[in-house]
Amino acid sequence: MSLEKLSILIPAYNEASTISEILKKVYDVNLVNNIQKELIIINDCSVDRTSQIVNDFINKNKNIDIRLIEQQVNQGKGAALHRGIKEAGGDAIIIQDADLEYDPEDYNILLKPLINGAADVVYGSRFIGGNPHRILFFWHSLGNKFLTYFSNMLTNLNLTDMETCYKLFRADVLKKLDLREKKFGFEPEVTAKISRLPKIRIYEVGISYYGRVYEEGKKISASDGFHAIWCVLKYNVFKR
Repeated sequence: MSLEKLSILIPAYNEASTISEILKKVYDVNLVNNIQKELIIINDCSVDRTSQIVNDFINKNKNIDIRLIEQQVNQGKGAALHRGIKEAGGDAIIIQDADLEYDPEDYNILLKPLINGAADVVYGSRFIGGNPHRILFFWHSLGNKFLTYFSNMLTNLNLTDMETCYKLFRADVLKKLDLREKKFGFEPEVTAKISRLPKIRIYEVGISYYGRVYEEGKKISASDGFHAIWCVLKYNVFKR
């Protein structure tokens, strides 16, 4: 695939403590083949200094292709991503959380199958490969693996990490999906809808994972897990 620009979508809600560092990490990474970066930060009506910090970063880095989009009402990660997908102008689109759990240095690992013309979609798995992984909650890990297994049963895929943040798409593939989930249901919905595209080529690569605990700002909860189960059923069975 001829890839000139990568759109990096960064949904953010109350990430004042980490947003500056993740923007610097994204800025610092050198993409293979001199691929250019487009940064799109979608501030989901944060009530902390997230917006101010992003604007300060933009003002200090006029040479970067970067935009801040402000959601006027807090709607959730999925809604923020819908807006970012609509605005993205790159040949490929990747999702980057605003915390520090995922390392932008892994972009080139994800890009390789796309550049080689082997893949249309690449998932970054936290559960394969030899990269660093922070050891955290047993039940959280088990929940992730159950959701992936349940999703695989209905999509007929063999992913190891459906819930991963790092999902890389050819832009034309992602933009044609009719995505509806406004919150954390984005992950099972996009996986279900991608899996049904004719002749779609999905790859998975191992990535690093520097997970947060709840005291460090982790936001996903047990209720989000139950909603994800419903979304797996909803988009694979009830609303195919």
